[in-house]
Amino acid sequence: MPRLNEIKINEIKRDCLLENQGLVPYAVAWDYQRSLLKERINCLELEDILILLEHPPVYTLGKGADVRFVKFDPVQTNWELHRIERGGEVTYHCPGQLVGYPILNLRYYQQDLHWYLRQLEEVIIRLLANYELEGYRIPGLTGVWLEGKKIAAIGIKVSRWITMHGFALNVCPDLAGFEYIIPCGIKDKSVGSLAQFIPDIEVEKVRKGIAAAFAEVFEVNLFEKQPTQLLTI
Repeated sequence: MPRLNEIKINEIKRDCLLENQGLVPYAVAWDYQRSLLKERINCLELEDILILLEHPPVYTLGKGADVRFVKFDPVQTNWELHRIERGGEVTYHCPGQLVGYPILNLRYYQQDLHWYLRQLEEVIIRLLANYELEGYRIPGLTGVWLEGKKIAAIGIKVSRWITMHGFALNVCPDLAGFEYIIPCGIKDKSVGSLAQFIPDIEVEKVRKGIAAAFAEVFEVNLFEKQPTQLLTI
């Protein structure tokens, strides 16, 4: 007889709450994620949540990221910079980039981090397909590319099979901020945005598509809820 962790628990679709936030300072959203993670570690029965938001300009370094991929002095700088607990190298967030933070209990899905990363990539790929754009993966790298440009970055943290951090899709950001880093530590690949392919695209037009793709890929019932009041700008 298979053990419990070998059984696909979600034979019936799991419910997942959707929180649509606005422009939220990075540190505020980071604290919020950590509080949700802690709650779910203490109570495994709590519902999953997908948070969608944007950030003011900010750079983040993964826990093992190499500061040599940062082109400015990380100590003496006016840029906001955080070293955080996710995997991956340095990346940049700014308005016009849609960020998704899924807080999921992988015990109800698959206890496999590689599977989870590929699922997040699939969410982006399906979203792009809605616009008749063909996103793709590059073997050995994490993220989604479109015509040679990296359009979405992914970095996660999983603790006791509860996830935090997630994906960042460049919808219509000012890409100039990426010039001060080597994004994700990849020197030979440029960064792109949806706006380069769909000039009038806006973040609000993409939110529903991302939510629908997420619900489809993770096979959840997604319910939009009144978001927790965070400090927005």
